[in-house]
This record gives sequence, structure tokens and C-alpha cells, in this order.
Amino acid sequence: MVRAAWVILLVLVLGGCGKATNVVPDVAVNLNLPLTDPRLINLSSSGRAVLISGYGIAGLVLYRTILNGYVAYDRCSTVNPENRCAVVLDEGAFTVSDPCSGAKFLLEDGSPAKAPATLSLKQYSVRVSGNTLQVTN
Repeated sequence: MVRAAWVILLVLVLGGCGKATNVVPDVAVNLNLPLTDPRLINLSSSGRAVLISGYGIAGLVLYRTILNGYVAYDRCSTVNPENRCAVVLDEGAFTVSDPCSGAKFLLEDGSPAKAPATLSLKQYSVRVSGNTLQVTN
């Protein structure tokens, strides 16, 4: 009986040592852009998005929410993130799609909208200070 308990405990301990899957790695992000930057022109109205290269794992998606707030996500899809497949804007800009897997994500909150996605996009902190949009983690 004691031996069976040790075997079960050993299986549980070793089984819990697996690699986490579908996790977008953490990288430092510190972006400051004036809201007058031409790359942000689409953010002048709600429900619009822009893509910014050179930050995060696969670039950033900046989105102006329906309530006129701002959110920022890493473009790296949470479906097989080790592939670093960058999501692309869909027509209408309310969703983004992973061209590698066909998954879709909602831009209002980053949540999965179509399988095989099960995890939300990695979100960064956004703050507007004066006329500057700041994206950090």
C-alpha cells in the first residue's frame, strides 16, 4: 500500500514537470508615440487598429476600443507561439487572424474567436499621457 502511494506521488510529480504550451514569451516593451504620428492615423476613431513592427515578439496590434480606450497586443499568435506567426488584421478591423492556423481573436479584449485558439493574445499596458501613447509591460 505504501509502495503504491509512492508510485502515484512520483507519477504526479514527474507529470507536472512538462513544458508550458501556448505561452508567448515575455520581452521588454517600451513604446512611446505621439498620437499625431502618421502610423496612428487609423486610431483617430473607435473600432480601428494599426500594426506596429519592431516591438514584442512579432510586432504589436494597437486598437482603439468601442469606448474610445486603447489596447495593445503582441501580434504573436497563442496557437503554437514557438512558430512566431504574426496575426493580421481582418476586414473591418474588429478581429485579427493567425494565417498559420486559421485562428481568430477579438480586438476588444484579445480573446479567442475561432478555433484552434484557446488563449487570448498577450496584452500590454497602454496609457495616454498628454498627447503620447505609451505601451509597456
